[in-house]
Amino acid sequence: MGLMGLMGLMGLMGLIGLIGLMNPISSHIRFDHFMERALYDPRHGYYAHRITGIGRRGDFTTAPMLSAAPARAIAAWAARALRGSGCRDLIEVGPGEGTLAAAVLRHLPWHIRWRTRLHLVETSPVLTSLQQKLLGRRARWHRTLQEALAVCGGRAVIFSNELVDAFPVRRFQRSSDGWRELAVSLDANHRAHESLLPAAPLPPSSAFDQAHPPGQWIEVHDSYREWLTAWLPAWQAGRLLTIDYGATAADLYHRRPNGTIRAYLYHQRLEGPAIYANPGRQDLTADVNFTDLTDWSVPWAATSSLLSLREFSHPFADPHNPLDQALLDPHSAGDAFLVLDQAP
Repeated sequence: MGLMGLMGLMGLMGLIGLIGLMNPISSHIRFDHFMERALYDPRHGYYAHRITGIGRRGDFTTAPMLSAAPARAIAAWAARALRGSGCRDLIEVGPGEGTLAAAVLRHLPWHIRWRTRLHLVETSPVLTSLQQKLLGRRARWHRTLQEALAVCGGRAVIFSNELVDAFPVRRFQRSSDGWRELAVSLDANHRAHESLLPAAPLPPSSAFDQAHPPGQWIEVHDSYREWLTAWLPAWQAGRLLTIDYGATAADLYHRRPNGTIRAYLYHQRLEGPAIYANPGRQDLTADVNFTDLTDWSVPWAATSSLLSLREFSHPFADPHNPLDQALLDPHSAGDAFLVLDQAP
């Protein structure tokens, strides 16, 4: 849920302009096209129009808003990465309201903070305004990561929190004749109807390599793969930290026959047909396959570590702070999130 409008350049906006988010879809389109429109349509999309706050009064809350430990851990990681790579530029992609970036900057050692240049990659006008009110002149804004990297000469330490899960996903079900992709249409009353497309070549994903039973649903963040491989060749030095909820391919769909797609509206988790009920008014998201992230990064980036957020944050948790300690509970969000550390 950390990506705020970055997907608008994926080639689907022409389709959106022709059909319009709230108009009936006369023919079936892939699920990721529907999700793209529901989240990023410039007039009606959730991230472009609806989202005005994250947290208690919003539709969802991110882990760093519940505990300060992740921000301290990211700041310590960034300090090591900046020193080790010789970079001066720190980039957050999909920074939400800017609270995490501000906290990371605040927790950097002063002798690193004074020389570090902070960049935020954001395309949502609503969220950009909130970030600018919070950070003022302490950051520089860019609409794409390619633009930010060009300014940094390809040398930057990059981090994101709940970025990948906000990219539209393609959905597939295993059937008797192989994997079939989900398509969606809307009737005149805006009711959604699902169908399976004929068998076709599959996108690259480790999820297809698992021994899933017939009927299993899976999601593939193929739009993230396209985004990732578009900018990675320009990244010359630094480190990359990706934090999101998910698991490796072997564990992601354990006891989840319907996959991981769901919606959030005022902190209510909605599944099944309810994900189509409020297009443009609720968030849509799916868990991240971290095996795919590591595979897709080859040959431009190598994985240094993959930890749970609990393990990553543990050395920086305040033993007297109940919110920090809650994050360390094995049954909390601390184990639902993974932290992927990569280097070029």
